[in-house]
Amino acid sequence: MIQHIKRLLGIGKPDPMRGNSLIINVEKLERRVALLEDGILEEYSVEREGDQNIVGGIFKGRVKNIEPGLKAMFVDIGLDKNAFLHFWDAIPAALDTGLEEIQREGKKKTVKKITSKDIPDIYPVGSEIVIQVSKGPIGTKGPRVTTNISLAGRYLVLMPFTEQFGISRKIEDPKERARLRKIVQKLSVPEGMGVIMRTVAQGTRARHFVRDLAMLLEQWDEIEARREANPAPACIFQEPGLIERAARDFLTDEVNQVICDDAQTTEAIREIAGKISRRAKRRIHHLPTSTQPIFERINIQKQIDEAFSRQVWLPCGGYVVIDETEALISVDVNTGRNRGAKDVDKMILETNIEAAREVARQLRLRNIGGLVVIDFIDMRPRKDQQAVYKAIKDRLKKDKAKTQVLQISPIGLMEMTRQRLNESLRDSMYEPCPYCQGRGRVKTPMTMSVEIQRRLNTVIQKHRETVGDIIIVVNSDVLNRFKSEDSKLLMELERSHSGRLIFRSDPSLNRERFAIIDANTEKSLDQG
Repeated sequence: MIQHIKRLLGIGKPDPMRGNSLIINVEKLERRVALLEDGILEEYSVEREGDQNIVGGIFKGRVKNIEPGLKAMFVDIGLDKNAFLHFWDAIPAALDTGLEEIQREGKKKTVKKITSKDIPDIYPVGSEIVIQVSKGPIGTKGPRVTTNISLAGRYLVLMPFTEQFGISRKIEDPKERARLRKIVQKLSVPEGMGVIMRTVAQGTRARHFVRDLAMLLEQWDEIEARREANPAPACIFQEPGLIERAARDFLTDEVNQVICDDAQTTEAIREIAGKISRRAKRRIHHLPTSTQPIFERINIQKQIDEAFSRQVWLPCGGYVVIDETEALISVDVNTGRNRGAKDVDKMILETNIEAAREVARQLRLRNIGGLVVIDFIDMRPRKDQQAVYKAIKDRLKKDKAKTQVLQISPIGLMEMTRQRLNESLRDSMYEPCPYCQGRGRVKTPMTMSVEIQRRLNTVIQKHRETVGDIIIVVNSDVLNRFKSEDSKLLMELERSHSGRLIFRSDPSLNRERFAIIDANTEKSLDQG
């Protein structure tokens, strides 16, 4: 109890292996955020230099063509591919089932109901339209957009084009819900707009909602000004970067500490936290860079590497196999080493429950979604099937993405869907392998550049006093990256070392392989 209070107040040395921790790694080409729960990696996000995150962005677009057969239109928003707007997403939407609708006091206006048949007349070809990206481009598909615009704040979500009010159903305490209903009734929301209270609103004082609403309204005024000033197509609002989003979404009372390896970023997060609460500010710590990168230092890197593996082992000795395909995500559960038990039914139930929890974690960690089919080990008792169903439902409560889970079918399969907003972690980090005609995956030259620079920096710091010139042997694709985009970074790295960095190409070398060699002794210092 005392340790819990200390962590809440930001007292004492941070311990990422206990409680919930947000670990932030900042490098020149890449920023990484990891959410740990008692040392277990639950969520992982990567943002790279030059990345453009358009999900949540608001655009002033122009309707290019309408497809009545698809009941959809294509909108030019200034990107390579036109955005896809289904007629359903152009109709004022009802509140999500995960929200309780709140009826505000006062005269309720009667609003004319809009149907899909009205959409082509409301938005004819050539007309301007304000839309928000709900799903980023994936593969050959362009972004998906909606006219139901929302702006996320710390505690509230502002909906400028609807008068609906709601509270997250994840807030379960009846007394707390009653308190929040009273607060939302008193909020001074402009006519024609609505708000939703987020899950983090639980336990928050009324003045914080007033301040959050004021910031959102100011933000919307700026968006409106940009809409008036810019001709279509134009981006009039873009979601903040990874670090700011992480601070906004994760810096709650449930997160015991935030640990960052960059001093400047740490101060920026503290400034964001200071606007929330002084207590939150005290939970943010700077961990200076050492010879070992922060993710390896805290033992996260191994868990990240496992997120790219098909096979994931379970504590009981069983394992799951996860395959991403074009149509769906398939998951196969196997007993593995968990055999020989006297009570076979108990052993199978134990394996399946562990698998259910792990699958829910892996979907969130890998950022994969769409249709998911899980082939559990066959269970005869109906109560065992219910126990597995409950296990995965409970574990999915932590997932911010929308999910829907069906009961195990008569043939032993569980079907579920998970909301997919962006490319999966695998697709963002890997590209089709040229060595196997696209049947497999291989890391991009940028991914390899980041990894080699990270390993090279570690080698330089470790052997600073004993090693002079260093030879780095890489694939020709990686060397081309070094010569062009990353040349300045490598020159900076060389200046931090007493000797020269000599880069050599080996065309026969697999892109994911490299060697770091002492030029004088020809001994290997590191290799991948």
